[in-house]
Amino acid sequence: MEAIIAVVGFLGAGKTTLLKQLATSYTDQGWNPFIILNDYENAHLDVQQFLDQIGPKWVRALSGSCICCSGIHELREFVNNIPERANGVTLIEANGTSDSCSLMGFLGVGLHDRFLPPIQVSVVDIKNWQQRGMHNELEANQIQVSSLIVLTHLENVSAERRAVVMKDIQRLNPLAEVITADEVDVSLLPKLLPSKNEAEKLDHLKAHWASCSADLPNLPDRESILRLCNRLPMSILRVKGCTQIGDEEQFTYFERTPDGRVYVRPYNGIPVTGPKLLTVGPGSELSLLEKAIQSSLAEAALRVQ
Repeated sequence: MEAIIAVVGFLGAGKTTLLKQLATSYTDQGWNPFIILNDYENAHLDVQQFLDQIGPKWVRALSGSCICCSGIHELREFVNNIPERANGVTLIEANGTSDSCSLMGFLGVGLHDRFLPPIQVSVVDIKNWQQRGMHNELEANQIQVSSLIVLTHLENVSAERRAVVMKDIQRLNPLAEVITADEVDVSLLPKLLPSKNEAEKLDHLKAHWASCSADLPNLPDRESILRLCNRLPMSILRVKGCTQIGDEEQFTYFERTPDGRVYVRPYNGIPVTGPKLLTVGPGSELSLLEKAIQSSLAEAALRVQ
């Protein structure tokens, strides 16, 4: 039977990084992973980041809906149509605002009997855990029915901070195993059992935020990426995009995490939906994105004069 592993966690916690680690490890050990990526806006942008690890027919994107509610039927259809194969394992990355308890309650219903009951793995950013203001309740919800909790962003974290986070986690989910990303052993994941922890009910509307996307022209330099990200208010919790820089043929991917850090890296291939700027969080509106893009371009023009 095939294991289903759902990776959940707050925006910017490190879900995609963990998923890449899992995909590589499974492939190296002779497994055949199938990956499903969910996002409110253009999950196809992330799909191509996995194509250097597994073939395109083994990665699917589910965009425009949330798999904890409106997208659950499409997710089940995706899973039930996964080809049977030797040593198969299905990896699902939920969007960063998912109601993870609802997801696990709905996902296990209506799947073919060749699949094991789904298990959930939560990613916790130890630096920013429960420092999300009004979104703390959602972040806490995302660990309560997980069988395994993976701690990330441990660099320069004090022993006192780590102890505080561990105490919180054990209070919310005393049944989960807690490890760091370096300790993840993919051979053990399919052997995990679904969580029996009783979760606190979340107001489902707290898991649904605005999202938006805009076409993104070529940017003249990397400084323009930083200025563009900084022009968007911090109420927008996730910013990501893909475009070309100057005369470079290769595309560049960038993202701003909820704590304001901006990461820039090469993009694998050409975005199938074209260069885009994507945002998730309160205040995500097309007019705001377009104004930030134009301001960034205008500032770049002044710098070269």
